[in-house]
Formats: sequence, C-alpha cells, structure tokens
Amino acid sequence: MNTINDNIKYNINNNASNESLIFDKFDSININVQSLNLLKYDSFSFYSLDNTFSIFKSISDNFYIVYSDANKSLITFHLDDSKRINEIKNAHNEYISNIRHYLDASKKIDLIMSLSAKDNNLKLWDFKKLECLLNLKDVNSDGELYSACVLNDNNQNYIITSKYYWINVTYENIKIFDLKGNKIKEINDSDDNTYFIDSYYDEQLSKNYIITGNEGYTKSYDYITNTLYFMYIDIDSNGENRSIIVNKYEGITELIESSMDGKVRIWNFHSGELLNKIEISENWLYGLCLWDNKYIFVGCSDKTIKVIDLKNLKIIKNIIGYSEFVLTIKKIFLPKYGQCLISQGYGNEGITFIKNVK
Repeated sequence: MNTINDNIKYNINNNASNESLIFDKFDSININVQSLNLLKYDSFSFYSLDNTFSIFKSISDNFYIVYSDANKSLITFHLDDSKRINEIKNAHNEYISNIRHYLDASKKIDLIMSLSAKDNNLKLWDFKKLECLLNLKDVNSDGELYSACVLNDNNQNYIITSKYYWINVTYENIKIFDLKGNKIKEINDSDDNTYFIDSYYDEQLSKNYIITGNEGYTKSYDYITNTLYFMYIDIDSNGENRSIIVNKYEGITELIESSMDGKVRIWNFHSGELLNKIEISENWLYGLCLWDNKYIFVGCSDKTIKVIDLKNLKIIKNIIGYSEFVLTIKKIFLPKYGQCLISQGYGNEGITFIKNVK
C-alpha cells in the first residue's frame, strides 16, 4: 500500500528538493509539509489552468481526489486509506484540462465533470459506477474549451461552458446544456476569450450568476435575465484572469480574482467597485484558495504558493520547493490529518499534500 511519507517534514534551513517543500518563517500560519508520493509522480497537467484536479467528500462520507495522468486517464485516489483505487483509461482522446465534482442531490450520486480543451469535449461521469453519463462533443465549433461548471436552478442541474479563442476562430457565446446534452440557451453578449467560468448563487437575493475570467477583466451575468451584471475592469489590468472566488465578508459580497499581471484584485460583487489591489509578483498568478476571511493562497509561475494576509494586504509566507508553476490549490478537512492544503503544478510537477495547516 502506498502511504503518506511521514519522514518528509518542513525544513527552513536546507535547500528545497523534489521531495520536500520549504516556507519562509512566519508565525501567522503553522504548516507541516508532506508529499503524497504516488500522486506526485503519477498526475499530469498539460494546461496552465485552475481546477486541474478535484478533491471532495463523497455522498458515502469518504474523501477522494480525482486527477488525470499523461495517458489521458482519470484516476481516483482514496485519501482515507492513502491509496489509488480506480482508473478510467483513455477517458479522453486529448489531455484532460479540467476536473470538477458535483453532488446530484436529487439522484444522490457524485458526478465528475472532465474536459479536454483541445477537442472541445466534455464528459460527465457517475463517480461510483465509473460510468460515462454524457459525452458532449464539439462544445465549440473551434478554439478550445478551457473551463466549464454546473449551475443549479430550481433543483435542476445545468452545464455552463466557455470558449478560448485562437486566431481566426468563430466567436461563440456561453452555452447552457442540460445533463442530457441538449442546449437550453446561450448567454447574451458573452463571446469573450474565457479562461475560467463558475456559477454563484446569492442566497440573500435568491439569484444565480455566472462568472467568467477573461483577458484583462472579469464578468458576471444574471442567469435568469440573461444579461451582463457587471464588468470588473481595472485601468492598469493587462493580464488573463485564471481563477476567481466569491466570498461574503462583513456584509459585503467580494469577488477575488488572480491575474497573470501579478495582482490579486478584490471587488464588490454587487457594485463593481474595486475594493483592494494586492501586488503579489511580477510573475503570473494562477489558482486561488480562500483559507478563511484572513488568508488566501495563490499559485504562482515563480514556482511558489504565496500566503496573503487579506487584512494587511501583504504576503506573509512563501511555500517553495516546487519545480513548476503552481496551478490549482484546494483545502479540505481530513479526520486523519486535520486541515489540509493540496496543490498541483504544471506538467509532471504533480500533486502535493500539506497537512495540519493551522
């Protein structure tokens, strides 16, 4: 059985190696670093996008990671037992670029959505049965499918898709599909070059929104009225927005975005006002992970994870030792290990497990 290597600890004084991570000495957050060796050498990411893997608690109260490898397979790793349990070989014809988990509450099943960007292919899987429920081919007529999500409206789940453009391609709007693959509608005026898409449900307003990360700006759409809600654009923004989080804090709904111009921007979601701008790096920024209302983690192209103090708007910690860009960062509480941070880097960098983050 492959287990977590308990001999790999954090090290402040030694140089980083392929088997360990180091962090700057700050006392704000305590970190004990360990590596899931099986995932580190098995997983693979061809695209520099967020959501390259999914981590979740299943309907059966077990904890899993679903990720892909260089052979275009979907692999399930059981976090409770620290072992690989399932593989869907050749799940796609092209490299898998995006993986997300959703709970279908009405049917009481775990769903996995996987994308292959190059051939605009989206698949929906019954996680327990390893059965493909939907094979949505040619989502876009050309370009690439970088991101998709699920939106629940009136207890019905819908798939929301995006499009990334190359030169001389057909402009296409955001598309809405039901879980049988029927196109329900398109979102008006949404033919932007999109790297990231997600849905947000405002419980106080009882409204669904679609959020997109684009080149130099972020957009939100009112799902029901099929209209643009806000464009969040900073005059000096010149980067691609590849990760977005919506968070309610002190009565304000905040939209937090990471940009490839090296900045994290915080907006008032409902007014469009730029609340704060944090200069992180001259390097590109990728996946965001909100730890709590005090701290956020951001993956960087300088091969680090930055820990940002949201109150003081500054970097308080660098987690280093990665050999490639850090793309996706997720948090989860595991009964066996406590609060954990799991990240994946570009290419063969793989998935790293950071336990007991306090």
